[in-house]
Amino acid sequence: MKQSHPGRKLSLSVFLLIALLFLFIQGIGVISARSEEEQKRSLEEAIHRNIVHCYTENGFYPESLDYLLRNYPIFYDESRYVIHYQPVASNLMPDVTVTERSRTR
Repeated sequence: MKQSHPGRKLSLSVFLLIALLFLFIQGIGVISARSEEEQKRSLEEAIHRNIVHCYTENGFYPESLDYLLRNYPIFYDESRYVIHYQPVASNLMPDVTVTERSRTR
């Protein structure tokens, strides 16, 4: 009868634990990235919704981002996102881009 080595079983267990821990951390990273993308997309949609709301209510598009945020508040993390707002004309939808600020650690 052949006996297995206790060190071998321990090594396999440690390897499996490390592999599972690695996969768990990778999964958290993927979920976090998806959540960040969803937050950005949600902010973009809220901005566009409020731009259209302003147009339907007043007959013109907001002349600036300040006007839009003052009259149609959107709450977002200003330290995380930058909203680039380029008006075209009062009867043309402005060009809006949301970007994430670079993070310094």
